[in-house]
This record gives sequence, structure tokens and C-alpha cells, in this order.
Amino acid sequence: MICENLGINQSGNLTFAGRDTVDLAKKYGTPLFLMDEERIRHNCRVYVNAMKKYFGAGSEPLFASKAASFKAVYKIAMEEGMGVDVVSCGEIYTAKSAGFPMEKVYFHGNNKTDFDIKYAMDAGLGYFVADSREEIDAIDSIAGEMNICQKVIIRITPGIDPHTYDAVATGKVDSKFGFAIETGAAENIVGYALEKKNIELCGFHCHVGSQVFDSDVYFKTSDIMLEFIADMKAKFGYEAEILNLGGGYGVRYVESDPAIDIEANIAQVAERVKTKCSELGLKVPAIKMEPGRSIVADSGLTLYTVGSVRVIPEYKNYVSIDGGMTDNPRFALYGSEYTVVAANKMTEECDFSCSVVGRCCECGDIIQENVKLPSSVKRGDIIAVMTTGAYNYSMASNYNRLPRPPIVMLTKTGEYTAVKRESLEDIIKNDL
Repeated sequence: MICENLGINQSGNLTFAGRDTVDLAKKYGTPLFLMDEERIRHNCRVYVNAMKKYFGAGSEPLFASKAASFKAVYKIAMEEGMGVDVVSCGEIYTAKSAGFPMEKVYFHGNNKTDFDIKYAMDAGLGYFVADSREEIDAIDSIAGEMNICQKVIIRITPGIDPHTYDAVATGKVDSKFGFAIETGAAENIVGYALEKKNIELCGFHCHVGSQVFDSDVYFKTSDIMLEFIADMKAKFGYEAEILNLGGGYGVRYVESDPAIDIEANIAQVAERVKTKCSELGLKVPAIKMEPGRSIVADSGLTLYTVGSVRVIPEYKNYVSIDGGMTDNPRFALYGSEYTVVAANKMTEECDFSCSVVGRCCECGDIIQENVKLPSSVKRGDIIAVMTTGAYNYSMASNYNRLPRPPIVMLTKTGEYTAVKRESLEDIIKNDL
């Protein structure tokens, strides 16, 4: 199994967080998002404890909540001592509704509107991660109107290729995000921001992508960013207090993905940062990282019910399920790999090669190609897709007017519904 919270019980059914997934499918219906609360908490603690141990006071992980944004997950992040980053007023509202302390929230995004900026300030948001000159002007203006001095971190583009999907590679010079060091834009914006009366420049942010398995990316990134900090100190007399290295340690979607020792990797990055700071004559800044996927991905699993099996002799086989790209668009977007099994037939030989496809009226509505399932697969069987805790519910839609599935959170002693299943009435509630 790709994660230790998965197993097979005496009935030959897949278990998740020690629970029979077939029983859960019967109880709650499908499609169904399951989340393992203890796994989320474990993953939070790995980052919190490692960053405190190796980077010291002031350094902390920020949960990248675009990976999974709903009230229960913010409550867990708060209880486990994490900060969060958000990318919209909707995420701010959700976090605030969950009681998350706003001073520990970092607001990202390459196009924040004036409404977004004022809303965030009214909410008491801690930090803006500024992504454009226009945004810095707007923050300064609105903060002046509100008679506050707003904390800001500037997003810098270090020019690193993380060797991952282009769609999630955000650190390259030609990215839509941030100010590139190579072109001089980063230096110029630092000088510009330091002149603003209603902004407190607290440091710099960068992000080289997600699903990164090699810490060498973080070594190179930290070297570049610390050299930039030293350069800004020399040119402007300004030394950044915060360096946010972004997030993106990879997770195991399939057996071929490597397992990551996150604590060991953080220790290595911390050693590199401290050595580089010593070489450059810098104080070690407070280091932030932004794990999202590696906090929630392997804490999630999605269950579906088979509706039909289509065999096209000598061509292709299809197993159709009652969900699809509406609850998991990642294959359609990125060609993302997943491990897919028949949850009620875990002990049977998997000798039937097929494409597991969704119910939408789209040829691209595919969960996974080249899946091996038992040849006995039929209508009514339960299909499980593993490692779906990140970028599944948060990217879900109502395309074809399909209601979004519920999220059921599994605990040590039972379970609770964290997000209810949408009804047909919910689909039309904003129609006039």
C-alpha cells in the first residue's frame, strides 16, 4: 500500500484509517470523500516539530489551504500550531469562520482586487504576499485610508526549474507570479516598497512549484534568495526578517513515487540555510514553508460506485463510475497519476485492464487510464481512488449540474460529516 493508513480486512475489503470503506460507502453513499483526521494531524506535527527543531523560533509551516479549504481543516491546522496561506476572500472567510487567528494568515494571489485587499484588512489579516506594483500601490493606499501599517512580503521569482509539471512550476523567470531577480524587477520593487508609508516590508516569498521530491531544489532556491537578501541589504540597508521558501514536498500517488522523509529534508535545508547565512553575514531569517499537498493528500480517499463496464474487443475497456472530473479534475488538467482499486474485491486477481471514467458528457472525463481491476468488476462494485485529499474537493465543480460529494472525517473513535453532500436544491439556490 502507498500509505500506512490503508489496509485490507478479513472480508477482503479496503480499509482506510482502520475503517471498512465498503461499509462507509453503504452508509454515506457515493461519490464520497473520506478524510483521515489523525493522518492530517500527524502530517502537521511533522512539519511543525521539524521546523521548530531545525530552524528555531519564528520559523513555521503555513498550510497551503488551496489544497483543501473547508472549516474543519482550518480548525485542525490551528490546533496543531500552523499558520495558513490563502488565495481568496472565500478562503479568508472560511478560515475566519473556523476561528483561525487572522494574524497567522498570509494572502497570496497575482491579482488581488481592491475589494479583496480591503476585505482582508478588515478581517485583520496578518500578511499580504504582494505580487505586482499595482498591488503594492493599492495596499499602501487602502492601508492609509484605514490608518494602519500593513505587513507585506514580496513574491520573488528565483528562476528555478523544479523539474515538475509545467502547470505547477511557479519559480521560473517567465512565470505569471512574482518579480524576477534575473531581470532586475525584484530589486526595483524592493526599493519601491520601502518608500511606501503605509507598508511594513517584512521579507520575501518564493515558490518553485509543487510535487517536488528532491531537496536540491530547495538548496538552490535558498542560496539564490539569501544572496538576494544580502544584495538588498547592501543596496538599501534592508535585511529581510522573513524568508518564505514556498511549499511542495511530493506525496505518493502511485507505487513508483518515492517516499519522502520530511523531517530529514527539513534538517538538510536548515543546515544549508544557516551555512549560507554565515557565509553572507546575515542573520538567519524566520523561515516559512507552505505544505499543502503533503499535509492532506494521503489523508484523503474517494469512493465511487461502478455504473457500467464497456468492453470493446481488441480495442479498449471502460469502467464508468458515478463521479468523475467534477470531483477530481486533476487527470483532465495534468494527466495526474492515481492508484485505483476495487474496494470490495481487494483479494481478487487484477487481470482486467481498463480506463476508469466519469459520468460527465466529456470524452476527457477520465479518472485514470490503464487501471488493473478484477475481471469480475461490475455495476454496484465500489471503486476507491487513493491520495485524493489535496486538490480534489477544493477543485470540485457543478459541471453538468452534478452536486458535489460530502467530506466525512474519520477519527480514532468514529467519524463526522465535515462538509455535507450538496442537494439538487443547492444546485439552483442562486438561480433567479
